[in-house]
Amino acid sequence: MRKLANAELDRKNIEEFKEAKKTPIIVVLDDIRSLHNIGSVFRTSDAFLIEKIYLCGITAVPPNKEIHKTALGATETVTWEYAKDVLEVITKLKEEKVKIYSIEQTEKAVMLNDFSVANNEKYALIFGNEVKGVSQEAINESDGVIEIPQVGSKHSLNISVSAGIVIWDLFQKLQ
Repeated sequence: MRKLANAELDRKNIEEFKEAKKTPIIVVLDDIRSLHNIGSVFRTSDAFLIEKIYLCGITAVPPNKEIHKTALGATETVTWEYAKDVLEVITKLKEEKVKIYSIEQTEKAVMLNDFSVANNEKYALIFGNEVKGVSQEAINESDGVIEIPQVGSKHSLNISVSAGIVIWDLFQKLQ
């Protein structure tokens, strides 16, 4: 078995990415401190043709050398927008009939493996601060909460890992 060279992977260039039909998922990053986490979420969003990323609160924005280090150019392909207040983003998305889901551990959260998608819906996924998680105010405005099942001793996953798991899961369910 031979490892494929990058040239053999048939990846989209920036223009092809911009023109491609997007996966009906919007990522909302609220108060993300780590520039590497932000870059990683951009790269994951590129991999699965995510429609847009909102960068909220203290979340840094491109261009940024540390974001670029992990994004590897995905800040040039994935559409993004900065908004100071995540609640304003949620209000705007609700007006656009987007279903809002916080990724958090709460009472009545739906486990990711039990979460069902509808092919005619667009989803926004809110990922919160590395220490404090998604704010209670954002959770209150969400249509629901999705939790990633975990069975080890730790209580959480890194935000970039969480984003990768949830985006992949919804991506494949929407196919």
